[in-house]
Amino acid sequence: MKQATLHQLQILEAIARHGSFTRAAEELELTQPTVSQQIKRLTQTIGLPLFEQLGKQIYLTAAGKEVLAASAIISEKFAELEIAIDELKGLKQGRINLVASTTAKYFVPRLLGTFRRKHPNIELALHITNQEGVLARLARNQDDLYFTGRPPSDLDIELRPILENPLVVVAPSNHPLAGKTNIAIKELTTEPFIFREAGSGTRSVVEHFLAENRVAVDVAIELSSNEAIKQAIAGGLGISVLSQHSLDLETQNGLLTILNVEGFPIQRHWYVIYPKGKQLSVAAQTFLDFSIAEGKQIIERFSADLISR
Repeated sequence: MKQATLHQLQILEAIARHGSFTRAAEELELTQPTVSQQIKRLTQTIGLPLFEQLGKQIYLTAAGKEVLAASAIISEKFAELEIAIDELKGLKQGRINLVASTTAKYFVPRLLGTFRRKHPNIELALHITNQEGVLARLARNQDDLYFTGRPPSDLDIELRPILENPLVVVAPSNHPLAGKTNIAIKELTTEPFIFREAGSGTRSVVEHFLAENRVAVDVAIELSSNEAIKQAIAGGLGISVLSQHSLDLETQNGLLTILNVEGFPIQRHWYVIYPKGKQLSVAAQTFLDFSIAEGKQIIERFSADLISR
């Protein structure tokens, strides 16, 4: 049997995971004809069909399942090889693949900037997605380290807290409640609320908090990003609950304000997580240790610099 390529095996794995040539092409940033062509070549190499289509759904054949299983072993061996090579190189070279939930994008780049200045030859890759995306990638062990504010309870993981993540009630600076203290949480029931989309970690935490306090709010609109929510608040569409880390610029320039509502801030934490038993490369372990030891000080220093400007 002629030798299959790693690229072809990666494409096979993506198609099997998504059940779709189109979605696999999107994930791998390839054209669909390229994906189809590579699978055709792999099929010719194996000598048996790898996929079958029933209706609109694509399934692996028995041969496809065998190739996928072999591909998983090959990928694992290459990951072990990468770790071994990193250890031989020390921290002179290396690559760290990081994933962060959407709100974490406000502080993770600040960590990366400081870390890169200390280790300029380490290549860093950061993928931003929502909480569901973080957990999906974690379950597939696609990356080195994952930043989240809501660690999963159904996966066997290592968990390291690195930073406090206070959630606060945010309103436009001219809101009638701005400047008041000890605002009763019941007053929120008369306010139109802006929520993140379903699957957002922040939304789940806030909904749980409101349910515990028997407070029902009027959800005026759902938006898919914190930036859109902040613009909507500034435009007078309602109020929301956001991570305080996402508000440095807007509160500094007077566009938004944090309301002093009883029960807030909701005290949460940011965590770095990864699958239990995963062997981290030298570079990834160094970044993890750096985040734990220096993360809080870096973020606090950044916020202080904004205030002093």
